[in-house]
Amino acid sequence: MIANDAVTAIKILSWLIWMIALGSSSRTSASAQEKLAAPERVVLIEFNGPIQSLSEQYLYRKLDEAERLKADVVVIEIDSPGGEVEATMRIAAKLRDLPFARTVAYIPREALSGAALFALGCDEIVLGPQAVFGDAGPVFMREDFLFRHAPEKIRTDLARRVRDLAESQNRPPALAEAMVDMDLEVFQVQNEDTGQQTFMSQAEIDASDAPEAWKIIKPVLESRKAHFLEVNGRRAVELDLADANVSDRKELQERYRAKEWVDLEWNAVDQAVLILNNPFMTGALLVVALIALYIEFLSPGLGIGGLVATICFGLFFWSRFLGGTAEWLEVILCISGIALIVVELFVIPGFGIWGITGITLFTLGLVFASEPFLIPETGSDLNSLGQSLLILISAALVFLIAAVWITTRLGSIPVLNRFTLAPPKTAISESLNTQQAKTEITATVIEVGQIGITESPLRPAGKVAFGEDYLDVTSDGTFVDAGEQVRVIKIQGNRVVVRRLEQN
Repeated sequence: MIANDAVTAIKILSWLIWMIALGSSSRTSASAQEKLAAPERVVLIEFNGPIQSLSEQYLYRKLDEAERLKADVVVIEIDSPGGEVEATMRIAAKLRDLPFARTVAYIPREALSGAALFALGCDEIVLGPQAVFGDAGPVFMREDFLFRHAPEKIRTDLARRVRDLAESQNRPPALAEAMVDMDLEVFQVQNEDTGQQTFMSQAEIDASDAPEAWKIIKPVLESRKAHFLEVNGRRAVELDLADANVSDRKELQERYRAKEWVDLEWNAVDQAVLILNNPFMTGALLVVALIALYIEFLSPGLGIGGLVATICFGLFFWSRFLGGTAEWLEVILCISGIALIVVELFVIPGFGIWGITGITLFTLGLVFASEPFLIPETGSDLNSLGQSLLILISAALVFLIAAVWITTRLGSIPVLNRFTLAPPKTAISESLNTQQAKTEITATVIEVGQIGITESPLRPAGKVAFGEDYLDVTSDGTFVDAGEQVRVIKIQGNRVVVRRLEQN
């Protein structure tokens, strides 16, 4: 009798504990629903186009802005065919672990491949009824420039990461895995002991604690062999991959009924970053910057050349910082390289270890600033590195051609002739007018073959003393230090070209 009373008391106590827990759970759920139904502020971020380091950093900038706006819900409107695997998984992890707001992936048209995977990182997925979602099989480009499915090693690792991502957001892991594994078959199943229905693969059923309890109801057609799982919006909701269907933004706003709705769209800064990271624009920036820097070296002192070079390099690194490929290390490398080149040109005679080291550091800084990695690890990384090197080499060749042209025509170029040194008035008879003075210099004071002493370094322009006369000359392309003998090799109008006299 006492034993029966004890059992009854235990049951009553258990029932009370269960009711209290249920009430607490209901209150928590109701609170969460109330917060979701009427958030203070919803911020919508548009994400269009391929997934790459540029679009990844764009999204991070917008998320930072959403945090500054104190968003309760962040909606990512996705319209993308996918893109780079690592950028995709970094975005997915970022959205999964976002600390300040609930995340929603809104897919009005399509989220394929990587776009579908990073949507899995959001707390909710809302699609248009006919939106396309899935098909995330990893591919890579071979040497013949044709795309192939990634090797098994890569697919296995990606499948595990995708399963973990889906499971963390209470979505069927098997269906997520079927997006990246074309041979995985998934079934709708029911547990005969609990009545629970879900979606599992045969391997999951066999690995469960009670395989015999799971009854296969029917296969998921979209996961049949030789097919990556791809579904429309309605089917995604049926498979528990998505939470709801909405036809447009108006229905989306009605779903959340926020007190304030803020759209963060593509703006001028985002457009500028995209343009400046274009390979052609990158090459043009580097060519202009190098030419401007060369002109500044011809006429030391911060002038128009230094200003233009500073602006071009500033735009280059600004776009790389916002594009997510540059840090302060690359800036330090480039500045150090330029400093060593300046030391070599203006402090230490000749051209040796200082100049070579400077050029190396400068080149490394530009290359590292264009890539999100330090050491390439994949075929995609190697292709990207090859493109960056090709841009840099092309820019260097164009710069060399321009530098030679500027060197040989410095005195006759309308703007650049102002960088040459004017001959002092004492070298010209006061009785001659300006035009007569120029004729006197080139026709009577000096002639081809005459030898003079450099009064200033020729880089390539500078001043040379011919007896008591001091004239502005240009070297034949080589740098000549002060105090060296030079010979006149060409007189063309008012332009005098000299060559260093080799010492015996």
